[in-house]
Amino acid sequence: MGYKVLSGLAAGLLLPLRHRWPRLAVLLCMPAMAGGLGWAAILVAMFRLGRVRPKPPELAGWVLLTCVVAVAPVLITQSLTPGSILLTLAFVVLSAGAPAVLGLLVALREQLAESLQRLADAGEVVAQAKAEMAKSEERARIAREIHDAVGHHVTLIAVESAALGASSGEASVREAATRVRGLAKQALEEMRTTLGLSSSTAEAEAKTITDLVGQARASGVDVELTGELEHHEVPGAVERAAYRVVQEALTNASKHAPGAGVRVDLSNRADALRIVVTNDAPDAEPITELTGGAGLEGLSERIRMAGGELDAGPSEDGGFRLVALLPQDS
Repeated sequence: MGYKVLSGLAAGLLLPLRHRWPRLAVLLCMPAMAGGLGWAAILVAMFRLGRVRPKPPELAGWVLLTCVVAVAPVLITQSLTPGSILLTLAFVVLSAGAPAVLGLLVALREQLAESLQRLADAGEVVAQAKAEMAKSEERARIAREIHDAVGHHVTLIAVESAALGASSGEASVREAATRVRGLAKQALEEMRTTLGLSSSTAEAEAKTITDLVGQARASGVDVELTGELEHHEVPGAVERAAYRVVQEALTNASKHAPGAGVRVDLSNRADALRIVVTNDAPDAEPITELTGGAGLEGLSERIRMAGGELDAGPSEDGGFRLVALLPQDS
């Protein structure tokens, strides 16, 4: 085999180097260009060189070097007319420059597509952020309206209770008025905390289930509490959920079974907290003015989101039984 064939085969075999070292691949194809059979390899190598997006002066330098290596042997070995020389130069410049420019355009197109994709992704993120901001603003507006409407009436209850206690001469009336005023203030504070409008960073002054049972007893509800939460062992989220469970159960017992005895049993297991609240059959008619709520549904959803279970329904003796299981890792 002659030099032309050997150099052309070598250039073809060395082309895989263009993926890692495109400039080296162009240099290794130069001997084949001088032999006259390196055009196929140099076209591929120059296209790859354009894909790595070198600076325009550098790319022009590689095109010029390729043209010199390709044209010099022809000018040395052959006698060409000026017109033939110009045509040869034009052909070589076009042949060497076209694949390099095409590779550069492909690389720019890919970069533009990536930029457009990032822009689209950024637009989606901005749209989601705006939607979340709108939701937050709407929640804040609703929270303020609830606070203004309900808070107004709860405040009036507290004021009227204070006025009743101050004007009454009976100790039992003053005691009941003071208790109603305290419950109204606590309800207002809990509402503010739930709606995120409380000035304190903590969730209302932490009330325990024992305090809750004490308030119910002071209101005339016959409540028996067995078991106690160990605060250093029970996670805060579990403790708050347990508080709401007992609170809702006592509220329902007061509304639907007035005069009935209520039993609250707390069982703090290793894996879960079990709360059982039962009440006897009612001794009087339910307080119809306070019925129609959706407390159990909301409580069930809250416990489900915490990974627990809630079972509530009538008991065999005509009362009501509520059982809640709250996992300790919630």
